[in-house]
Amino acid sequence: MTIKIMKYRFLYIALLVSAVVVSQNKEKDTLNTEVINVVKPFNPTVSDAFKITRNPKIEQNIIAKHKTFKYKIFSVPVASTFKPKQGNFVGLKQPKSKLVYNNFISAGYGNNNTPLLEAFIHNKPTKMSDIGAFINIKSADSNVKNSLLNDAYSDVKMDLYYKQSDNNFDWQLNSGLRFQKSNWYGLRNPLSIASVYRNSLNPKQDYNNFYAGGSMSYFNAYFEGGTFEYSFFSDDYKSTENYLYAAPQFAFPLSSEYLTTTFSLAYLDGKFNTAYIDPNPISYRFLNLGVAPNLEFLRNNFSLNLGVKVYYSASKAIDQKSGFFAYPNITASYKTGASTVFGGLTGDLHQNSYKEFANDNPFVSPTLNIKQTDEQYKAFVGLKGVAQNLSYELQASYKNEKDKALFILNPIKTLNITNRSYEFGNSFNVIYDAIKTLSFTANAEVVYNKNLTFGTRLNIDSYTLSNEKEAWNLPALKAEVYGQYTYKKWEAQTHIYVVGERKGLPSNMFPTLVPAVFNTVTNAAYVDMNLSGRYNFTDRLTVFTKLNNILGDNYQKFTNFNVQGFQALAGLTYKFDF
Repeated sequence: MTIKIMKYRFLYIALLVSAVVVSQNKEKDTLNTEVINVVKPFNPTVSDAFKITRNPKIEQNIIAKHKTFKYKIFSVPVASTFKPKQGNFVGLKQPKSKLVYNNFISAGYGNNNTPLLEAFIHNKPTKMSDIGAFINIKSADSNVKNSLLNDAYSDVKMDLYYKQSDNNFDWQLNSGLRFQKSNWYGLRNPLSIASVYRNSLNPKQDYNNFYAGGSMSYFNAYFEGGTFEYSFFSDDYKSTENYLYAAPQFAFPLSSEYLTTTFSLAYLDGKFNTAYIDPNPISYRFLNLGVAPNLEFLRNNFSLNLGVKVYYSASKAIDQKSGFFAYPNITASYKTGASTVFGGLTGDLHQNSYKEFANDNPFVSPTLNIKQTDEQYKAFVGLKGVAQNLSYELQASYKNEKDKALFILNPIKTLNITNRSYEFGNSFNVIYDAIKTLSFTANAEVVYNKNLTFGTRLNIDSYTLSNEKEAWNLPALKAEVYGQYTYKKWEAQTHIYVVGERKGLPSNMFPTLVPAVFNTVTNAAYVDMNLSGRYNFTDRLTVFTKLNNILGDNYQKFTNFNVQGFQALAGLTYKFDF
């Protein structure tokens, strides 16, 4: 066994030695072995894409817990001075046949030799500007019942304007002329004045008025704009009056609200060549400087305006003193549903003028005492709203006015051929009194359908006077009923005016007149019914007719001054564009 193992060991050693000898005698190979990888272009397919598990399983223990975050909002109201600019209408190409034209001219003629001419013409030189003119001419011959004097009248008005719109502001300029002719034909008892005086009377009075002004509106600025106006007024008796008014407006941010402030300057001066009783001339001058700050609060359906008006008035006139005037200007409203409840406490200083009195009553004499009316306060409350096709407004008010103007007839001077034409008791003077007025007004309008609209306005006043016996020539009741109907090419309108009784003073003889004894006269209530209609032949051409005072009542609007009876007028209107 041992000899056999040794035999195998010997054989293994011999083979190993032979292998080593052979390897040392063999020549070295000079070629190196290289590995070549053949790579072809990869053309992936959808199946080769790595797909993400749609509903991965998330280990809950790796989600961090949310931390509690505490915060506070510090609100600071910012009052912005930004105000959007008013938009302008963009002109679109109109079809050849259209219903609206920018210009028109109307001409007509009626009984009492009454011609009518009215025209409005304007043009837009650029997209942001507009220039235009308006003219209205109307007159009538004498035709008042029982009038022995000339009662003709005429009224000519001409207006020009220019408007310009810019990026930051808009502005407009206006100017015009007005010429009025009237007559003092209201003699109390014409037959009591001898024909020699009546024949010498020339009761004509001419009023001439030139005015110019303008306005501007600024956007995104503290200065919001303002208005200004100048007026010159004169008559046939060399009476003159100048009026100048300017009112710039500013807005200042105050917390989350706006403080709007209007400054005003009003200047009035005038003169009359003589007073009515004495021959001395009358002159007057007023300079009013005012400031009116207003702070408005808007909260949902509630609005509140807190304001005040303060004036300093420097006056040089009969019974007028310089000094300060202050008035409240507080208004509030609350909207509930389709209705709004409103109320307020206001007041103001009103500047009376010869021009204003002549427009209200053209039969005043050129011998007036001009004063300011101090409306110390006016308290009012009301309700307005819309219910289906009905819109309405109700209001009750109570105001206290100092130096409120009233028209009364001048006394008859001792008959003399040298008397002026207004000194026969046929003209009005102005007196003043402290008056408290309780008023109720109601307005309502019903839009029955697209063709028919009708409504009414009602005003009832109750006067309490300090010195005068009556509120001369002021009615306690004024009402109006109106309606409008359209059907295809037809249009019709009606206005019915109702005015209650007015009290007046007779024109007693001077100097025998005793001021403490007055016999009042009553001007009867009246109803004035008016009807107008038109037929549109085409979009451009329309025929119209107007019927005034259909009942033919020669009522007295002012004491001793009857109006014309039934009046009819017809004409044509032509509309066009340039």
